[in-house]
Amino acid sequence: MDEPGIPHAQRSHVNFSLSSSLGNSLVPSPTLSINELVRQMWANGETVYHLGFGESRFPAHPAIVRALVEHASRQSYLPSAGIPELRQAVAGFHSRQLNREIRPDQVIVAPGSKSLLFAFQLALSGATVLHTPSWVSYEPQSRLFNRPVLRMPASPEDGHQLHPARLHRILRHSPYDQHLLILNSPSNPTGQMLEPALLEEIADICRREEVLVLSDEIYGLTAFGREHVSISSFYPEGTVVFGGMSKHLSLGGWRLGTALVPPGDSGQQLLQAVAKIGSELWSTASAPIQFAAVTAYADDAELASYVEKCTALHAARTRYLWRGLSELDISCAEPMGAFYLFPNFNHWRKPFASLGVQTSVDLARYLLEEWQIATLPGSDFGTPARELSLRLSTSYIDLETDQKAAELIEMASASANVEELLSSHHPGMNEVLARLKNLLSSL
Repeated sequence: MDEPGIPHAQRSHVNFSLSSSLGNSLVPSPTLSINELVRQMWANGETVYHLGFGESRFPAHPAIVRALVEHASRQSYLPSAGIPELRQAVAGFHSRQLNREIRPDQVIVAPGSKSLLFAFQLALSGATVLHTPSWVSYEPQSRLFNRPVLRMPASPEDGHQLHPARLHRILRHSPYDQHLLILNSPSNPTGQMLEPALLEEIADICRREEVLVLSDEIYGLTAFGREHVSISSFYPEGTVVFGGMSKHLSLGGWRLGTALVPPGDSGQQLLQAVAKIGSELWSTASAPIQFAAVTAYADDAELASYVEKCTALHAARTRYLWRGLSELDISCAEPMGAFYLFPNFNHWRKPFASLGVQTSVDLARYLLEEWQIATLPGSDFGTPARELSLRLSTSYIDLETDQKAAELIEMASASANVEELLSSHHPGMNEVLARLKNLLSSL
């Protein structure tokens, strides 16, 4: 119906309603939002120390870039599950990593592992079970199609450890017939890894309760301290393993994710269901990217050495900031992989309250506005609002430009003194520690 008294051709807007699945709680991804905000502040000439966004900043390996250039003219639509050459390469890569045979027909690729995680949740019925804290997009993806989400509680007192007894309790008392457990190790946001014995215990529970596990192992090749272990080693028949090129190869913007389904008929049924969803959502991953990714997943010693070098720098930088926080008596679990830390400031709850800081959102806002330190509140990752935890990422600070990132790789190759490299060439990280020290001294 036309607006009263206004001809159809002159209406200023169209009346429409947003989908109820969006609800009032869905917001833009916090990680992307903080990165856009910081970039805008930089563009305005403001000083900001960027600990808010997790993006591996090191240069793309030349061999992969050459492969992309060689295949830049690839312009046709490709199979929804991925080209055979890439599925074969990914299968071989993960066969070597997991020390068991992965067949090409167990592999599906898409424009980013985030897309695949969404499609697998969409393809399966039941409730999603999440540890606390967990990556910012798992729960919102579930909420988009009204999928129930059950959270395992955790405490900053023990570093937010995952306790199998809590998983077992949730499954036994759940009103839902089917459950999907999403795990992430190494973890975003805590940087922790799940110990093999713990993974085996979780696998036993999931096997008994017939729970499918979506194991997000995108940071598996950025593990340090000890080797990454996949829960699929203990529960291959009930685990989907997710990966991609964004973290260990610093190719987040290329948007290429992978998933490995369990062997057998049930795995094939699941892969075909996700491929159908993909055919309606993204059609296919980018053709030039897929052909270039064949090189990225090759058994190449030079490429593997480069990944190890980048991981060693992630480890050194992340542990450097962790040691600095520890010296300030800020409670923070020791990182074992990726480039994240999840410190807790509950010890200063009373003095922070006098500044109007009552929640982790308040704390993140206060640090940005008063101390120019960009972080993310723990509540974005599912922790209680009044728990004063923050997610810090070490991947961007002091590597704000491509040139800085390339120079750090070159300096690391030329220098055997990592501590000197950290103390002398990380002014931003050292300034963050100095500002936090001044802040805590003032409370």
